Amino acid sequence: MQTKILFITPPFTQLNTAYPASAYLKGFLEEHGVSVAHSDLSIELFTSIFTGDFLRSVFLEAKALKNFHYPKVSKLKTFYITRVDEVIKFLQKQDIKTAHRILEPGFLPMGHRLEQVNTAIEWAAGEIGIIDRAKHYATLFIEEIGDFIQANVDEFFAFTKYAEQIATSASSFDQLDDFLSYQPTLVEERMLDILVAKIEDHEPNLVCFTIPFPGNLFAALRCSQFIKQLFPDSSVAFGGGYCNTELRSLTDPRIFEFVDFISLDDGEGPLLNIVRYLEGKVDINALERTYVLEDSQVVYKNKLPNTIYHHRNLPAPNYSGLPYDKFVSFLDVVNPMHRMWTDARWNKMTISHGCYWKQCSFCDVNLDYISNYQNTTAVDLVNKIEKIIADTGITGFHFVDEAAPPKMLRAMSNELLDRNVKITWWTNIRFEKTFTAELCQLMAQSGCIAVTGGLEVASDRLLAKMKKGVDIAQVTRVTHNFSEAKIMVHAYLMYGFPTQNEQETIDSLEVVRQLFERNCIQSAYWHQFTTTIHSPIGQNPQEFEILITGPEFDGFAQNDLYHKDPLGADHPKYTAGLNLALHNFLNNVGYDKDLQHWFSFPIPKPNHPRDLIQSFLVPKSAESA
Repeated sequence: MQTKILFITPPFTQLNTAYPASAYLKGFLEEHGVSVAHSDLSIELFTSIFTGDFLRSVFLEAKALKNFHYPKVSKLKTFYITRVDEVIKFLQKQDIKTAHRILEPGFLPMGHRLEQVNTAIEWAAGEIGIIDRAKHYATLFIEEIGDFIQANVDEFFAFTKYAEQIATSASSFDQLDDFLSYQPTLVEERMLDILVAKIEDHEPNLVCFTIPFPGNLFAALRCSQFIKQLFPDSSVAFGGGYCNTELRSLTDPRIFEFVDFISLDDGEGPLLNIVRYLEGKVDINALERTYVLEDSQVVYKNKLPNTIYHHRNLPAPNYSGLPYDKFVSFLDVVNPMHRMWTDARWNKMTISHGCYWKQCSFCDVNLDYISNYQNTTAVDLVNKIEKIIADTGITGFHFVDEAAPPKMLRAMSNELLDRNVKITWWTNIRFEKTFTAELCQLMAQSGCIAVTGGLEVASDRLLAKMKKGVDIAQVTRVTHNFSEAKIMVHAYLMYGFPTQNEQETIDSLEVVRQLFERNCIQSAYWHQFTTTIHSPIGQNPQEFEILITGPEFDGFAQNDLYHKDPLGADHPKYTAGLNLALHNFLNNVGYDKDLQHWFSFPIPKPNHPRDLIQSFLVPKSAESA
């Protein structure tokens, strides 16, 4: 039997560009003679929901369920039904004619988001500004519809996730099993209609779901449940980031009512062995890093030594066959760095496999996707870039490394320039001193427009405790180098790290304020610290002076841990104030406000001087003069 694979990215992931997992595996398996098709069910479902025809069903369903949240949307339903197709088409094509039409008074209904639109935003001059403004208004219009669907028809609905709340920290399969016994929602019914059409079109005997995040799990299970009912001769496999991090201790057999194989870590070896097994070429014991069900028990098959396909030997991801005409560009946050995640098309690929640093105490450094660092050559990398451009017609690249190695970024930049390959690109880095002004300028010349990186707690004591290998002074100089090269910088921020006290939280905010004010960073996002079972903190909590309090593992997922921080501040208390301050900094305002302004309760004065960041930018020769 010749295996035919259909890869599916289940709802919902990014809506502006393709998630890369299926493209990587398609490129690999086709080199090994396996027939592969792939479908981005995420964008297929989204563009099927946001149509006039489907919205009519949504409003009828809400009425039948006697749900009346967002009554203004319901009152103006004719506007939403008659405008949505044109708005989605504009978000896909972004033409100036439709932009003008969208901005005409009375074209869009003034719903609960649009009536609060920020009219003080300064848009660029000319057609670019008109298109951006229309894109922003169109995004708010679509979000109003999304709010209505979530509140009245399907509580699980969200733009970049589905039913995330029942998959997050799902130590037991009970709740997932319970919801899978319910009738599909209106949104799920449409998803299943699309799924059936894809299966009938491609006739696969192996359907593979990549599950990168908790917000993809339930949709994948709902789809696989349906496949088992309607296409019982097809096998189903799960893999991806969620499986790699959450299902490493799996013992509950109930998930195997919906799936035949669950593979961990890199999918190339496990999938090729699953194919050979289904074709009768190898025994089931030849499977690698794969869960199966045997005699009603979950069994982990892992033939040793594993077959390793090194990063440098893998072919280019194959994005051909994905519906690039359907992806949409949203503009919900005007900040130019923030919009990188939701606007424009990006070819996603990795420069290197894993993390060359792999020491951060809060990170899953024990897992393969972090710990197994593999590199390639700049020539090979640019060869792949050229192939992907030929496949997709897109010259924007998002390198999705855990931390792109500076030496590789230098080599790649030089190779792009030497071969006159013109791309626009951005990536994730560590703020290490190797990023000199000269390297940043070279990266900019080769097409780099932005970098992201972890500033985390912005406290030298805590940065050392988390083994980041950087300090505030170094971060300041590196981010300044990037900004001077006209490369935008986004900083990942963290609060609530073990033993972090109130003074350190406020001091961190002051550092962030000054970094924005000095234009070292242009964008940032606060995350509240959580520990995971695969991190050094989760495995040795006593070393970090915290107490793990749960959840109790019950056979299914195991990743996020609950903890108490006896020596730390009441961390959730600061969430609103930190986010409010950051929102203002993102919009380049509020620097002159006392930090107390952002909080509704008394906070200590920052210990840092007002010129801390500026002092790190003064050349040493000037300091000694």
